[in-house]
Amino acid sequence: MLDPIPQAPLPHTDRLPDPYRAEAGVLADRLAALDGALDWAAVKAQAAPWVRAVRENPPPFWALERLLTEYPISSDEGLALMRLAEALLRVPDTETAIALTADQLGRADFDGASDAAMARLSSAAIALSKRCLPAEGEAPGLVARVGARSVVAATLRAVQLLGRQFVLGEGIEDALRRAEAGQRAQPRLRHSFDMLGEGARTEADAADYLDSYRQALEAIARRADPARHPSLNDGLSIKLSALHPRYEPAQHERVMRELVPRVWTLCERAAQASLNLTIDAEEVERLELSLDVFEALVARVGRECPRWEGLGLALQAYQTRAVELIGEVAAIARRHGVRLMCRLVKGAYWDSEIKRAQELGLAGYPVFTRKHRSDLSYLACASALFDAADAVFPQFATHNAGTIAAVLQMARRRGTARFELQRLHGMGEGVYREVLREGSVGCRVYAPVGAHRDLLAYLVRRLLENGANSSFVHQLADESVGLDTLLESPFARCAGEEGGPAFAPPTRLYGAARPNSEGLDPAVGAHREALATAWRQAAVPLVPEARPDEIAPAVRRAVEAFEAWNQRPVAERAAVLRRAADAMQARLPPLCALLVAEARKTWPDAIAEVREAIDFLRYYAAEAERLLAPLALPGPTGERNTLRLQGRGAWVCISPWNFPLAIFTGQVVAALVTGNTVLAKPAEQTPAIAHEAVRLLHAAGVPAAALQLLHGPGDTVGAALVAEPAVAGVAFTGSTPVAKAIQRALAAQDGPIVPLIAETGGVNAMLVDSSALPEQVADAVVQSAFRSAGQRCSALRLLCVHESIADGVIEMVRGAAHALVVGDPSDLATDVGPLIDDDAFAGVARHLARLRATAVALLPEGEDGATHTVAPQLFEIREVAEASQEIFGPVLQVLRWRGDPKAVIAQVNALGYGLTLGLQTRIDSRALALAAQARVGNVYVNRNTIGAVVGVQPFGGEGLSGTGPKAGGPHYLPRFCAEQTLSVNTTAAGGNVALFSA
Repeated sequence: MLDPIPQAPLPHTDRLPDPYRAEAGVLADRLAALDGALDWAAVKAQAAPWVRAVRENPPPFWALERLLTEYPISSDEGLALMRLAEALLRVPDTETAIALTADQLGRADFDGASDAAMARLSSAAIALSKRCLPAEGEAPGLVARVGARSVVAATLRAVQLLGRQFVLGEGIEDALRRAEAGQRAQPRLRHSFDMLGEGARTEADAADYLDSYRQALEAIARRADPARHPSLNDGLSIKLSALHPRYEPAQHERVMRELVPRVWTLCERAAQASLNLTIDAEEVERLELSLDVFEALVARVGRECPRWEGLGLALQAYQTRAVELIGEVAAIARRHGVRLMCRLVKGAYWDSEIKRAQELGLAGYPVFTRKHRSDLSYLACASALFDAADAVFPQFATHNAGTIAAVLQMARRRGTARFELQRLHGMGEGVYREVLREGSVGCRVYAPVGAHRDLLAYLVRRLLENGANSSFVHQLADESVGLDTLLESPFARCAGEEGGPAFAPPTRLYGAARPNSEGLDPAVGAHREALATAWRQAAVPLVPEARPDEIAPAVRRAVEAFEAWNQRPVAERAAVLRRAADAMQARLPPLCALLVAEARKTWPDAIAEVREAIDFLRYYAAEAERLLAPLALPGPTGERNTLRLQGRGAWVCISPWNFPLAIFTGQVVAALVTGNTVLAKPAEQTPAIAHEAVRLLHAAGVPAAALQLLHGPGDTVGAALVAEPAVAGVAFTGSTPVAKAIQRALAAQDGPIVPLIAETGGVNAMLVDSSALPEQVADAVVQSAFRSAGQRCSALRLLCVHESIADGVIEMVRGAAHALVVGDPSDLATDVGPLIDDDAFAGVARHLARLRATAVALLPEGEDGATHTVAPQLFEIREVAEASQEIFGPVLQVLRWRGDPKAVIAQVNALGYGLTLGLQTRIDSRALALAAQARVGNVYVNRNTIGAVVGVQPFGGEGLSGTGPKAGGPHYLPRFCAEQTLSVNTTAAGGNVALFSA
């Protein structure tokens, strides 16, 4: 029996509901909880004068509300400006800056945006600038180049001006001075400063962020009154992901050991100065981990600083379990005898939460899928916060006038003034100007601090969050939206709908064509327990090898079974595949455990592979019904012409050990569903997984003779199968040398010409220009190069970084790779598992020895022959040609490039492989041009290069990387088929009756 899977102790998982439960039920609960809680007519009456006053005295052109009206992000113009704001300030070289500006300004028509004087002026300037900028790939003359530089300089200045509207200061001292000036004008104004930047990718990043937070706290503390309540002093907001490079649920033990002490040093200083220190909300998958960190801090506050009431947590109302989360936070406060602060926000990761749920195939979405449902949830959360006033101090962050009026009404009904409102710096100033004229409610401004180039991710999130047509901020400046619409009750909208998701749930992502395979989220306790149970019960059965004298009889059985299987209607064969898919779905945890035990997969990789196998079954079932239907062809009257596809005969399918379930299943069922019989030869290292797949297919209805498993060495069993003259085709996935050997063996045979489908490896490259976001690049590189221990044919082998940003990117990749956990794949914390066997380890070791003698090593050595583990390795080389061999392990080569990126792609093409290419650039026209030039099967822009999804990213290459067609795509199945055209002369039987009756 194998050792149990280590489980991350996330106690809050059991105290919160399932994040993926049905949205309709949650919505019904929220409506019931708010029944009678508000008089919306009174809410509307209070908010309407604020709206009218803002519209009568509109904010300046550069304010977000006006920008979103002039250039909505749903328009080409708005998207172009958002991308320039996101990227231009970080581009260090002039050539890329010119290309980026030309690309983005050239994609839109800025003429006649508005009658407003400032808008007319900006549009005219942009239109003029476009005429001075070259298209991608052009070499402008001297005059044009001078003009282009001037345009870029002007655009940079405009972006910097935009940044000033949303960043309070480039340093904390500057921000404090500006904040004090604002407080003199509005005495009830306070600030919560946010030090800009992305989450840490390296320990060095985390140390820098911690130092930044400490310096900010010291500066704020010097101006604070320690005798006042934290709600009356300025404060600081921090991101836990900025303080630890592996702030992930799977790294729970490490996070608790390393992160909590770091955050505690900030808590101590904030407590001494009586400041508000708020932990910002992040993605749903990190929620339970955040709560564990938070409770550890609260417990220490209770022991060492019980009178400090300034520790806070941000809560996202768009989460479907937000109300229950408030109850849990209040319970934490009560357990430790501490009063806390809670900032209620709508939420800023909506699109990424939707995408993650879809990619993982989860049961539902962890967030509300319509804006007005989040608005309703916000009100339910507000009510819950007021109800927990004994434990928390409520802070309401919103720019919606209706929501503000509702919160004020709730407070009046409860007779409390213990709360505050909050807004973002640079947003909602008009509404809050009116709100703060009434009563004595306080307002805190969430104020970003940092260099304008660090504004990008924050600003883009704010634009996406507030720029949607349905958002209050967007509609406020649009006078065509009437007050009744702008201040419409979310109760009325929610009560009048069924409450299901606004779009298809993740399991119906592909519509009526096929269900999406269902996955598991190890961050969820119930999902993690299902995997743990399967692991405790896992066993790897012994699969006997086929004897040499068994090969020929097996081929005869397959040939004899062909006619009966081929003549079965395609709908029946497709139904068999769908039954097998359902069986795999039902056995997902045990299949994952078998992959971990035999193939040494990590748990995320195992889950993804089982899902891929299920997707192959369902996709090929649907494709077969589409492609194998008789196709009527045009022709002369009195003749009927029909094209039909059918099986070829007995196919040999030879699959690899690195995807022993997904690729094995994909090859086998593609042949089966098109009417062929199959002789399946799995990899020597992983026969038990193949045996289980065959067992499920037999149980689903595939006859035993139509699918036979023949396990054994490739040079005996595999070679013997390929040499059999009765074989009708071969599908192979593996190394290029073996594919060439199969090709030669088939060509040497007498008799029919046998088709070969070969998918082999690649020296896969990623080109990064200076417009790319380094943090995004580092994430993509680490995932592409080191996930699955680099044992993917699509894994990144060569990273080409523009010289102007190479130092920073390489350092970030080094640090992120060094932070990965190498070890036992059955441990949820493991990122990089072992290589498959002695031969694989020895092969990688030979390459490492060569690289250490010829290249510059950028990471410490980390091989362990006893466990077959190799820590991520990074080497700097001088030329693309040096990366001429595929290294099947966690080894990445990197080089710096300058000049024309097309020259780099030409050098990559010259290597002869053609599987995958990654492009990291914000220049859309450049991405398209380089993709067209690349001789590869799959191009990935601004993402990782692995994890091709069946039917979404058909996978396969050219040149040394394979023959095609692409697996999981619409052209794959016909390769397994023979074509027949049936022509019937209908005039021989009396002519074309339809013609006579026309």
